[in-house]
Amino acid sequence: MRIPLSWLREFAQVPADATAEDVMADLVRVGLEEEDVHRPSDELSGPIVVGQVLSLEKEPQKNGKTINWCQVRVVPEGAEQTLAGEGIDPSGVQGIVCGAHNFEVGDKVVVTLPGAVLPGDFRISPRKTYGHVSAGMIASARELGLGDEHDGIIVLSHLGLDPEVGTDVYALLGLDDEAAEINVTPDRGYCFSLRGVAREYALATGTEFVDPVSRVSVDQPTGEGHPVRLEDQAPIYGTAGCDRFVARTVRGVDPTRPTPPWMASRLRLAGMRSISLIVDISNYVMLELGQPLHFYDADKLQGPIVVRRANPGEKLETLDGKVRELSTEDLLITDDRGAIGLAGVMGGAETEVGDGTSNVLIESAHFDAISMGRTRRRHRLPSEASKRNERGVDWELADVAAQRAADLLVELAGGTVETTVTDAHVRPEPVVIDLPDGFAARLIGIDYTREQQVSALAGIGADVQEYDGGLRVTAPSWRPDLAIKEDLVEEIARLVGYDQIPATLPVAPPGRGLTRAQQQRRRVLQGLADAGLTEVLNYPFVSTAQNDRFGTPVEGEEVPAVKLANPISSEFGYLRRSLLPGLLEAARRNHARGFRDLALFEAGLIFVPGEQLGSAVLPPLGAKPADEVLDELYAGIPEQPWHVGGILTGHEGSPAAGYAPRQWEWSDALDVALTVGELLGVEIVVAQGRHQAFHPGRTARLSLRTGEPVGFAGELHPSLLKDLDLPARSAAFELDLETVMDAAADVVVARPLSTFPVTTQDVALVVGADTVAADVLETLREGAGELLEDVALFDVYSGAGIEDGRKSLAFGLRFRADDRTLTADEASEARAAAVALAAERHGAIQR
Repeated sequence: MRIPLSWLREFAQVPADATAEDVMADLVRVGLEEEDVHRPSDELSGPIVVGQVLSLEKEPQKNGKTINWCQVRVVPEGAEQTLAGEGIDPSGVQGIVCGAHNFEVGDKVVVTLPGAVLPGDFRISPRKTYGHVSAGMIASARELGLGDEHDGIIVLSHLGLDPEVGTDVYALLGLDDEAAEINVTPDRGYCFSLRGVAREYALATGTEFVDPVSRVSVDQPTGEGHPVRLEDQAPIYGTAGCDRFVARTVRGVDPTRPTPPWMASRLRLAGMRSISLIVDISNYVMLELGQPLHFYDADKLQGPIVVRRANPGEKLETLDGKVRELSTEDLLITDDRGAIGLAGVMGGAETEVGDGTSNVLIESAHFDAISMGRTRRRHRLPSEASKRNERGVDWELADVAAQRAADLLVELAGGTVETTVTDAHVRPEPVVIDLPDGFAARLIGIDYTREQQVSALAGIGADVQEYDGGLRVTAPSWRPDLAIKEDLVEEIARLVGYDQIPATLPVAPPGRGLTRAQQQRRRVLQGLADAGLTEVLNYPFVSTAQNDRFGTPVEGEEVPAVKLANPISSEFGYLRRSLLPGLLEAARRNHARGFRDLALFEAGLIFVPGEQLGSAVLPPLGAKPADEVLDELYAGIPEQPWHVGGILTGHEGSPAAGYAPRQWEWSDALDVALTVGELLGVEIVVAQGRHQAFHPGRTARLSLRTGEPVGFAGELHPSLLKDLDLPARSAAFELDLETVMDAAADVVVARPLSTFPVTTQDVALVVGADTVAADVLETLREGAGELLEDVALFDVYSGAGIEDGRKSLAFGLRFRADDRTLTADEASEARAAAVALAAERHGAIQR
């Protein structure tokens, strides 16, 4: 919200020498956030004055253009010209070349004299052009930074002005004003108005506030005006969509009259473009009071106005020229022909006010904030009106704002107000909140006095009554955010001063700390970082194709996924079933920027929809839902297990003198996955596997000892790497971290170190070519018995000396006893038992 200081001074005691920075510093003390400062004079400097055209000679040029050679008086007749230099006439009459043709002799115009600087660092100086020395420039609105239109130069009489020649234009057009821009949080919608900000400024500085409402005298109606019916009495969101609609008619307006410079200047500083007088009045009242208005061409209305929800299939062309398909949840303004406006968001094109309008119907209504917000999001239609309506508008303002708009239409557009007024309404019950003694002190940590609490709450406009045990507070109508006693304490804290709140660190209750799952996740994350991998955080949004490829190992299998109702990108409209799409995108993005040797990992949630997704029940606000309602809501939440995944591309390090780094391969991804198990004290079993996103021959299926699958590791599929322009042999892994953590023992007992020597023996077994080496390894482990400490595959051979369809697997077996030194015979006996079991199960023959 931009706050022009000249406007703010009408309602608050802002010192004459205060700057926008000073105002923002004061507003920060009551919790408003400063954003920026806007000063037209920052881009303008030097002499800019009112001039009068004394003569005008049209001179056709060879290029087909006709220029005007003008003599323009820039100082009062008889006054001294203070400028000097080439082309400067001491009499105060300047020769100026101008290409615009929307003025004539006798008009008063804006003249930028030599020495002036215009937006874009455009410097004015005498220059020779078209055979003349032009000592200045007759300016347009665009050249002064007053707007985007370039309909010709500014003719002051067209603006209703007749200033003296030589008058300073800065003050005349409000170019010497400035605006402070603040950020308004969603709970403080009343600050989207000069009325709200002025009240906050008065509270921050302890000065007097003049409510602009007190300056408006609301006429007593002599009867009902244009008929209005409120038909949304079966509310969707817990309250009626519209509980007040004030309609007033002003007849005989002249829409072609110019917007006064003071109004146009304030609107411009407030961030709004001046459009036309009638539209500008609507915006001006909205900015001043905070009540959005809509003006209808009364002659275009057909029958009574009806506020209702949209019918199925109903459409509306809004003021932006778009035809919108309406939802049955949309609240509409209608007449006999159908929809003529999206209530509280944007009007319709059929009843738009234009240059031919002579009779205006003013709508000043109060709408349900939730309904407004959902309509705005549904149609992606942000507007200044919806911004205020969805944050809550003062119910009591409707008739005041309508009167203020009618008064301005009479004053500036020459209209006549009809004495009849329609005020269809259902008055809401006031919000009454009990604030017990001592509650604020317990919540904030400051022993606020009764006087401090009453003063703060009365300052925001609340009615405060004392009762035995505390204060009974009736919230003001412009503060719909005040609903519970904690809201009142927040107001007390900010108005007494946030700087008064002591900085006290809370003391954690004894015996509490990180949960078991939190400790496990931190151990895994720290362990992978210690192993040299870099943690990344990716968006959880993926495409259907990504979920189909990575969400299941079986190609073509259906992968249920959670679809987003309002995705950031239509391409990525689902929640992820795997971490690998995000990791691959991070790797691709880094490769495109020249970072090609990567070891990335991520731990995060995936989303698995159950039988029920979402809930048809929408509990009302302000009350705890019943247990069955909560159960229904929880049942619709998808399962969200933790996964951990990683990707390895390029080389394990950077090349150096005498060192050629090794390229990452499938075994490295497998090692990282096994490291996760080691960090948690869980044994992960490796077996040959298949996954549509991985290389068909270099994929490991990972599972627990119980046989429960927990993930995959290996080299990614060549076609996938080619599509993503990633290096061949890039490897990846993904584990169901939650399942692995659940399998971890509560206490991990370290295995004691044996003081006895190890005995090693090797064995080579010939098996079928399709026999999985991991299965043979597990058989050897089982057959060797308890003396076997470890077994590892160190060679696979097929070729000369081995029959076709067969291969040789070489294993290293390590034996050790805890209580003695093993003999060679004991080790050989254990190895023989292992070989015998391998022969029985796999048909293995020892080489």
